Amino acid sequence: MAGKGKVLLMDDEDIILDVSREVLRFLGYDAVFAKEGASAVELYEREKEEGRPFDLVILDLSIPVGMGGRETMEKLRSYDPGVKAVVSSGYTTDPVMQDFARYGFSGKLTKPYRINDMKTMLEEMIPPG
Repeated sequence: MAGKGKVLLMDDEDIILDVSREVLRFLGYDAVFAKEGASAVELYEREKEEGRPFDLVILDLSIPVGMGGRETMEKLRSYDPGVKAVVSSGYTTDPVMQDFARYGFSGKLTKPYRINDMKTMLEEMIPPG
């Protein structure tokens, strides 16, 4: 049975990656993970060039070492203007979280993730079919 979609999730926290892996698998999505922006951009470009593009990218806004979500999004958009990405953060007052579309994001996901919030966001961002 084919999955519901392919998701690239970038986060520097192992606990977020571990929980997200389980939640995405449970919800029927194929997931690939990166710990910072440069590797996320590399994965995105490679998969697209090999004909296996991501349906959605989820980018953590704040990465202490390496590129964070905002800079990563700029690089992804310069490579693929049609990239569909969601910004993720616990800092709900950050300007990127408050006005995500201005920075090229299609949506936001507030940490800590709740399964229902993630499920709703995924269903909105990756239509069935």
